[in-house]
Amino acid sequence: MVAGNQRPDKIEETQIVAMQKPMLRPTTKDLAKAAGVSRATVDRVLNGREGVKQKTVDRVNQAIKDLRFVRNLQAANLAKSQNYRFLFALPRSGDQFLEQIVQRIEEAETVFSADHVWCDVHHIDENDPHSISTFLASLTKGDVAGVAIMSPETPQVRDAITRLQERGVAALPFISNQTMMDANWVGIDNRAAGATAALLLGQCVGQRSGSVMVIAESMQSRDSLERRLGFDKEMNESFAHLRALPSLETYGNEERARTIIAASLKANPDIRGIYIMSSEARTPLSIVKELNVDPSIIKIAHERTPFTEKALRAKTLDGVIAQDAGHLVRSAIRRLKGIVDKRETLGSQENIRIEILLRTNI
Repeated sequence: MVAGNQRPDKIEETQIVAMQKPMLRPTTKDLAKAAGVSRATVDRVLNGREGVKQKTVDRVNQAIKDLRFVRNLQAANLAKSQNYRFLFALPRSGDQFLEQIVQRIEEAETVFSADHVWCDVHHIDENDPHSISTFLASLTKGDVAGVAIMSPETPQVRDAITRLQERGVAALPFISNQTMMDANWVGIDNRAAGATAALLLGQCVGQRSGSVMVIAESMQSRDSLERRLGFDKEMNESFAHLRALPSLETYGNEERARTIIAASLKANPDIRGIYIMSSEARTPLSIVKELNVDPSIIKIAHERTPFTEKALRAKTLDGVIAQDAGHLVRSAIRRLKGIVDKRETLGSQENIRIEILLRTNI
């Protein structure tokens, strides 16, 4: 029955509007009312401060559960003028890829300025784990909110990262992973990257049998080790007619690189391909060019840099396995911020894709 003179279609319209009205998220005021306490008490419970009886804490927690209250930590931090100072600890080298990383970090400050994020770069000696661990030990929560660390994996560095986290500083491996932090790091799947390099090289070589030279700065870095594992697995499974030679470690020394590359070429006249696993391809490729290596030898390197782009265009390099420097930096900042805010980041947005670059798509 319709009350008074109200039309049925008017009642139906009112019901539809009511049904479409969005459900509002519960607030701290709602929590206080449900728990029978003040908003100040709710605030103390949410922030883990002392001075609240356990019975009261339990009532507030029950209200959180009943109301399905989810705290917006990002908004809370901004309301408190929370600042995020993040530090990128990067190797001290003239690596063009690292130069691009530093440029992207500088750009990111503008992108994230509205979130009160500031980023600094500190250069470390990647060959001196003691100095790296000493530096990390000097940092406190008052200095930085979080650190993204690009360093070879060593017991000293692992322990220093663990102690850094215990002091309340967010920390994650950046590009080069650490064993105990597989679930929370920023970089590509290096086994997949190595396998991709093997697939590309093998397909370019075709049916010609022979050996493949593999060059790295150091096999102590986990990214080189995992790339080598992925490369070997794909080679063994798909290209049995090609034999991957033991890794040549240059240690970033040009003279050493020239000596060992020349020796390997002389000892293995059947080389069909060269795989450069490190992010710095300038020295190995320049030496290969100096030694007048057969141009039919397929050459695959890592990371998009001004040098690798030029080499692709000049046809002195056949392919590049790359990861986007800007995405790496933005993902590191979002992940560090998520750790500080005690919230999870969206994994699908943070996965760094492996890119294959050829002369035709740079």
